[in-house]
Amino acid sequence: MITIFGSINMDLIATTDRLPKPGETVAGNGFATAAGGKGANQALAARRAGATVRLSGAVGNDSFAEPALALLDAAGTDLSTVKHVSEPTGTALILVGGDGENMIAVVPGANGTNTAEHATAAVAALNPGDTLILQLEIPVAAVETALGAAKAKGVRTVLNLAPLIPEAARLGRLADIVIANETEFERLAGQDNMSAAEREKALVRLHGETGQTLIVTLGGDGVIAIRDGEVSRAKGLVIEPVDTVGAGDTFCGYFAASLDQGMDFQASLRRAAVAGSLACLKPGAQPSIPVASEVAEKL
Repeated sequence: MITIFGSINMDLIATTDRLPKPGETVAGNGFATAAGGKGANQALAARRAGATVRLSGAVGNDSFAEPALALLDAAGTDLSTVKHVSEPTGTALILVGGDGENMIAVVPGANGTNTAEHATAAVAALNPGDTLILQLEIPVAAVETALGAAKAKGVRTVLNLAPLIPEAARLGRLADIVIANETEFERLAGQDNMSAAEREKALVRLHGETGQTLIVTLGGDGVIAIRDGEVSRAKGLVIEPVDTVGAGDTFCGYFAASLDQGMDFQASLRRAAVAGSLACLKPGAQPSIPVASEVAEKL
């Protein structure tokens, strides 16, 4: 059983030939809306990977609430602990350039109403051996409370260090498994502009200090991780990315689902890396998250 406690958004996505520089206006060539939010994305990815998934979070009483949850509901996600509040549903404003890179501004809205009390309730139904996944798009107090409550119950905790907030390094020390991209890992390690050799050295050092499983996603270069003193690597697919929005969330959801389904660590890394690659091949956020059969064909 996997519970995701995190953000639920509607994504407003504009495509351009290239991303603008600071202060510059560029012409767009497309616009779409899609359900998003890191919590919702990871919940949908874990569900499409075949896991039993509950999502805890908050949406508004507005016109964005229903479409923000529609794909999750259709996929069979347990939404019984999603609360409806007076704040508007969270939104993400996304620009996607012609090379697939993106710029994102997130307006928390209802996501900011998740409290420590809500975190305690989200963890209450979990049992030892279950998995709790968190990100950093909801208030710090809620994340910290959830991590502490889950650890006390013997629940496996997975923290995705995104977005990169000032408290990321401190919160990163509280989880069993930490997933970060290159920039996020540098914040965790306290060192900027790492070379590949420096990154691996920092992985070993941090793992020695905390005993945590640490995973760093490297885009087209795959993933590097350390668990039980052993460094592992996995490659994704060689692709030309169309849109990288949601790729990291797809990795997180598939990785947690794979562990929950009893796959070994290396196989879980590989499956998640392939799923993350496939998520880059179509525009949009949640609709591009692949289903298990699509991933299996590429393994």
